[in-house]
Amino acid sequence: MTILVTGATGTVGRRVVEQLLERGEHVRALTRDPARAEFPAGVEAVRGDLADPASLEGALEGATGLHLITFDGGLFAPLATGEEILERARAAGVRRVTVLNGGGDTPMETAVRASGLAWTVVMPVEFMANALEWAPGIKAEGVVREPFVDRLSAMVHESDIGAVAATALTEDGHGGQVYLITGPQALTVGDKVAAVAAARGRAVELVELSEEEALADWRAKGMPEDVIAFLIEVYRDTPPEGKTVIDTVEKVTGRPARTFAQWAEENAEFFRP
Repeated sequence: MTILVTGATGTVGRRVVEQLLERGEHVRALTRDPARAEFPAGVEAVRGDLADPASLEGALEGATGLHLITFDGGLFAPLATGEEILERARAAGVRRVTVLNGGGDTPMETAVRASGLAWTVVMPVEFMANALEWAPGIKAEGVVREPFVDRLSAMVHESDIGAVAATALTEDGHGGQVYLITGPQALTVGDKVAAVAAARGRAVELVELSEEEALADWRAKGMPEDVIAFLIEVYRDTPPEGKTVIDTVEKVTGRPARTFAQWAEENAEFFRP
């Protein structure tokens, strides 16, 4: 089978590519600039832009599966081209499609659900890769500064997101499913900091910020106000789905979800001086 992966240079898209390769599939990775993109050996990099459906004609040729994202990779605006993309996908012979949920209702996900194909919505909670935001402070000072340090997160390894998508793209039985994906543990900020410290082999201090201090820090870094408002809301009162462990990864892929400790070991180099 040939699977076309869009958003292939992104945090999740790269993992979808890797997981499909592990399953022995022919992977076609969509990118605006194939010459600059770096993919594992065996991946076919093709030029295309989800904001311009006509540019996908060659990329879709012969594809049986399609992984989609919901936003424009350049401007990060919601894509309004879903219906035309799915029409072209059907004409090309695509049978299965997965879409990475964009955090709410989006035109692309709506088009996927109405496509008539065997569709699967992949809906992960917080990515473990978000912990990379701590890397500069840990490398420079050995410190993490965060508000609401007792908040819980059932954060998920990006490879597990990729594995769920790869399974849905290559096996029957996943059409019409919405898969909420979590990791195997609900962890506090302190739990995660301890795992990073163990992985890098050096202590990390956790400094709890007040809400006011966090707001000042984020604004000083130029964070948009809508993002700040979202973070305060979910940090102060994390929704149940963000902190409740479910076994989607094991049910879909047949193996347990990866732990944050494993993620920290894999990424320890980013936290060392």
